[in-house]
Amino acid sequence: MSQNITEFKSALQDGGARANQFQIVFNSPSAIENFLPKTSFLVRTGQLPGSSVGELAIPFRGRNIYLAGDREYEPWTTTVLNDVDFHVRNIIEQWQNFMNDFTTGKGETNVANYTADVLVRQLDRNSNSGEDFVKEYKLINCFPQAIGAIDLSYDATTEVETFDITWRYTHFEIAPFTSVSPS
Repeated sequence: MSQNITEFKSALQDGGARANQFQIVFNSPSAIENFLPKTSFLVRTGQLPGSSVGELAIPFRGRNIYLAGDREYEPWTTTVLNDVDFHVRNIIEQWQNFMNDFTTGKGETNVANYTADVLVRQLDRNSNSGEDFVKEYKLINCFPQAIGAIDLSYDATTEVETFDITWRYTHFEIAPFTSVSPS
């Protein structure tokens, strides 16, 4: 099959998806208030979530037969720009403290009270709002597993502080949020 630049350009519709065209919409557990006003704007990086299907090796007469195993969802990480009032970091610390208190080690045990769904949207190049997305993942039952350190340095005179948040979730759904069943 011969390929030329014209065929390549027509295969790469609209110039391809752009990594900087994304939106992340955070919901928060009912116990955590004032989460939404700035959070989506201050997320600098994220990813479309990944997953893998494990394998089951079944030995048979000196050979292994491989079957599909269980799906595993990878942790999801966001990098956040830190503003001077530490809005996002304070909220995430409050959220973690609700799950497991800094002092007592006690926390909420009802999963529904400390998890929330997060939407990760790939926008098209002409999107003016999150309503014009080309792909959307809904991360179900998210909670902040880890809050990264903030690096401080006298040398960093032209940088805004950032920190990572590692999220765990039970699974994700892909818009239009319908399950695909084997036929």
